[in-house]
Amino acid sequence: MPVNTSKLLFLLHASIASFGAYFCMYAFRKPFTVATFEELQVLGVDYKILLIISQVLGYVLSKFIGIKVISELKTDKRTLYLLLLILLSEAALIMFAIIPQPYNVIFMFLNGLPLGMIWGIVFSYLEGRKLTEILGVILCASFIVSSGMVKSVGLFVMDFWNVSQFWMPAVTGALFILPLCFCTWLLEKIPLPTDEDKLLRTERVPMSKADRKQLLQTFLFPISTIVVFYMILSAFRDFRDNFARELWDAVGYQGDISVYTTSETIIAIVVLLVLGGTFYIKDNAKALLTYHILIIIGVLSIGISTLLFQLQILGPFLWMVVCGFGLYMCYVPFNCLFFDRFIAMFKIRGNAGFLIYVADAFGYLGSITALLYKNFGQANLTWLDFFVYGAYFITLIGVLIILGSLFYFKKANNRTQQKIIETELHYEKI
Repeated sequence: MPVNTSKLLFLLHASIASFGAYFCMYAFRKPFTVATFEELQVLGVDYKILLIISQVLGYVLSKFIGIKVISELKTDKRTLYLLLLILLSEAALIMFAIIPQPYNVIFMFLNGLPLGMIWGIVFSYLEGRKLTEILGVILCASFIVSSGMVKSVGLFVMDFWNVSQFWMPAVTGALFILPLCFCTWLLEKIPLPTDEDKLLRTERVPMSKADRKQLLQTFLFPISTIVVFYMILSAFRDFRDNFARELWDAVGYQGDISVYTTSETIIAIVVLLVLGGTFYIKDNAKALLTYHILIIIGVLSIGISTLLFQLQILGPFLWMVVCGFGLYMCYVPFNCLFFDRFIAMFKIRGNAGFLIYVADAFGYLGSITALLYKNFGQANLTWLDFFVYGAYFITLIGVLIILGSLFYFKKANNRTQQKIIETELHYEKI
């Protein structure tokens, strides 16, 4: 009983710390997307699209830098990096409000640049533990829930405090500085992985350039195919997130502040329950194969729910929730769980943060590509129609890629099991 109580307290502590820290980060990143910036353009480009692209470019550069920084991150530097990066992002939001448009666009880039590192820092406290599944899902639930909640806060700041849409992002971020500092302090109090954690999930260590190169060379095929899928997935997820207001307005929820929080909370709870259940799968190979199956279910949920919505069988709210569930059923594993089990399955000397940042860096490139394509290639297409076509595209590509990846990992697992059997037979003969 004392052991169970200890584990429960650890789980509660780590969950509150990580969820809270990343939740607060979103207050510096996403509130501006709830503003419409109507009828504003710069050189023929929609001003809001330009802001999103600018921030995502900063995020992309941050992810590429993070491939090195996060993979080499030492535990004694995490708090300093986290707080410094957040303060830099808030300073950029203040300058965004002060400098007139369109010149303030550069400060949205400078806002995204530091924020791209936060995920890797926070997840470094959680990876490589037997409870990583539960902690990782709770952490991922933070960006599902927080995206909607901080939009609600941002809309409240504009509607009830009469704050302009240019000052709203900085004001919203400022509200979360003290909570973020508290959660960062809690993160530092999380105990290091135990010997049992290291035995079950492989000890996580900083990686050198040679370590990173060897890992990519050894697993080039599965990593590259997953990165391609993740690029498309990130583009779809970011479009849904950044243009949530336009999508909800298009399906009849104009002016409804609560719909962002309500819908995303439902999605987060269901995804948390489904993915959190993989904690009970002790075998790393079986867990990895299970993630493939769950991701296929996710992409099918996106496509089928969209078809039912167009046939008017599903209502708009239920469609957005089911589609969001499918999206995050695919998206969440690649942000922590999938690569954590990958490292453990193949006993790789390194950390999951490296692979997460490789995927993220290219994922946000996909997001920028989709935005540019929408603005210049499909300018006359409504936000809703673009989203619908994207849903069908990601379903088709996702099923093909994940089935190919599933086949690869099954063969890799069979080879590993065969080597174990051959080794055991060899020692029996001796």
